[in-house]
Amino acid sequence: MALMNCAQAACLALAQEMERDPDVWALGEDLGPDGGVAGQYRGLQQRFGKHRIVDTPISESMIMAAAIGSALLGMRPVAELRYADFALCAADEIINQAAKARYMLGGQARVPIVIRQPMGMRWGMAAQHSQSLENLWVGTAGLVVVAPATPADTHALLKAAIRADDPVVFMEHKELWLTEGEVDEAAQPAEIGRAVVRRRGSDITLVSWSSTALACVEAGAMLERDDIDAEVIDLRTLWPWDRETVMASVRKTRRVLVAHESTRVGGFGAELVAEIAEQLHDELAAAPARLASPRIPVPFSEPLEALCRVSAHAIARRADQLCRYLPGRL
Repeated sequence: MALMNCAQAACLALAQEMERDPDVWALGEDLGPDGGVAGQYRGLQQRFGKHRIVDTPISESMIMAAAIGSALLGMRPVAELRYADFALCAADEIINQAAKARYMLGGQARVPIVIRQPMGMRWGMAAQHSQSLENLWVGTAGLVVVAPATPADTHALLKAAIRADDPVVFMEHKELWLTEGEVDEAAQPAEIGRAVVRRRGSDITLVSWSSTALACVEAGAMLERDDIDAEVIDLRTLWPWDRETVMASVRKTRRVLVAHESTRVGGFGAELVAEIAEQLHDELAAAPARLASPRIPVPFSEPLEALCRVSAHAIARRADQLCRYLPGRL
């Protein structure tokens, strides 16, 4: 086991996959000299050469088009789009080409691409650099969507994403890049579609992913002081998502709160709440709930940005309300 941050864990995973498979390569802006925004490619160009760690012009559509062509020819490219916001510049390539090629060609070809999209708020980066757009990619048939929360999961899930035969949108939270944790350097790829229970409990289920999953763990500790026992599920993979683990937990606790940083309106939390309500309506002690960001551009101002965040305190407060709910009373 080694102590490293998420950026280092991602760098390790990519290096290991490039060593294992000569068809793996990466392309994007500033991957070579600067090693990426947070050093997540640091040293790789010197190690593997400019033909496998490729610096590109500032053109997300070109990056994705080149990656798709490469994948159709049998390579396994990792396309770095720098920020999730900029992936919108390559929306046609992602949605209409990468996601649909296998279906349109009747399974004769596959598009094994990893589309790295750093997401989320980070210290005053404002409206065009702070978005969490996972709901867009989850709603696009043909895409796998992954959102790790820890260095260990970043390492194991990136390896799994690179080996997948379908396009994988790999969403890593910008504020987690420097978060440290233990990583098994010899870990095998994680199973895509399998959630992890980060905290066991019996009173309420908290479901989340990425950085908000860690906020849920913190909220669980706060709730424990009020004798509320929260179970925390980190989905890790948003599509496919682990229905079995989530439903089993909600059946046990009979209450559920889904929390995420992306907007509440049209967010993936609404899909989860709808599925839970449809399947477990008669077994719930309170209506399933969600907690997410308001539908506004993320402000540059730090105090205003804080109003958009889904904090551990906000999660604990809403979970406490659900646990104290009695039918017929507000």
